[in-house]
Amino acid sequence: MLMESMLTTNQAARRLGVKPATVYAYVSRGLLTSKKVNRQSMFDVAEVETLAQRTGARGAVAAVTDRIRTRISLLENDRLYFRGRSVPELSSTKRFEDVAHWLWTEIDSVGMQFPEGQEIWMALPESATLTDRVRVAVALAGAGDPLRFDLSRAVTTAKALIADVVESLPLQQRPQGTDIADRLWARLSPAPAQPDLLNTVLVLLADHDLAISTMAARVAASARAHPYAVVSAGLGALEGQKHGTASTLAHRFLQQAKADPMGAIAEHLRAGQAIPGFGHYVYQRCDPRADHLFAVLRSHGELVADKVIAAQQQTFPNVDLALAQLGVMFEMAPDAGEAIFAIARIVGWIAHAMEEYAEPGLRFRALGVYMGDRP
Repeated sequence: MLMESMLTTNQAARRLGVKPATVYAYVSRGLLTSKKVNRQSMFDVAEVETLAQRTGARGAVAAVTDRIRTRISLLENDRLYFRGRSVPELSSTKRFEDVAHWLWTEIDSVGMQFPEGQEIWMALPESATLTDRVRVAVALAGAGDPLRFDLSRAVTTAKALIADVVESLPLQQRPQGTDIADRLWARLSPAPAQPDLLNTVLVLLADHDLAISTMAARVAASARAHPYAVVSAGLGALEGQKHGTASTLAHRFLQQAKADPMGAIAEHLRAGQAIPGFGHYVYQRCDPRADHLFAVLRSHGELVADKVIAAQQQTFPNVDLALAQLGVMFEMAPDAGEAIFAIARIVGWIAHAMEEYAEPGLRFRALGVYMGDRP
């Protein structure tokens, strides 16, 4: 039991983000206590953790993420930029296809076209969600591409993949145009097409620095996984309850709030549940994506979300609530926000993968702090 609560010198150094010699310096200064176990210096886990919190150490995981240098997204002062340009501004002035091509190549294009999507046959149960279809479509598209391991074709692959994924969703109406926003709207909503609105959303969600799904995509790319596998890795992390599914929870909440906003809020609070669609891990005062999307949505009519926002004085709405409002306003399925998020974020995952392909492979090998029995 003693060994299970102790760390070796190297393990303590990794946790503290310092060299082993510095660990012994901490001992000499009385900041750590060293114990000899089987002639080896060992350190109490709780004591090391306390020191780590005091010094602000982030340990081995930080050492891994600190090695990621990117030219794609910047999050700064509650603002989001793609390659130095304001994302809300881009979403108002640029097509999704052109933003995607720019993020992938740094070439500022106008009128970029993605190919027609290939219909992908899939036998799925009725309970399958839209994101289930997205994941299956990515896997099948990869399996059908004999050139998938040619990483130099990443841009061509990404364009075709996004088109194929959109084609895999059930059709609600005939598309009014050939842009991705036109094609996707026809598969998400029976309401009159609003491709400019959906284009705005797709651009806002195309990338978001090193979100957990992007980290998963970069780790896959560091192993030289092909673009389809990179996207699958991102989708796997996106499926987590704390990441991509948040907009579905917010959609269902807004559906309840349509008739009685205060009653819906009170019911959540009484059950000890947080109101979905508020706050953010990175942003401190506002989510610029949400603010911009809500401003655009208000031009289309009254928002249920505004009544909820007015009642939430202690925090701010995030993009998941804005996505939910989009879905409720235009009669989309509860998980439509997830599908939009996933399709848009394929752009960012591929951009990060392309950066990672230019780096040394397998550079994210973290070392665990072993806590089990020792031989």
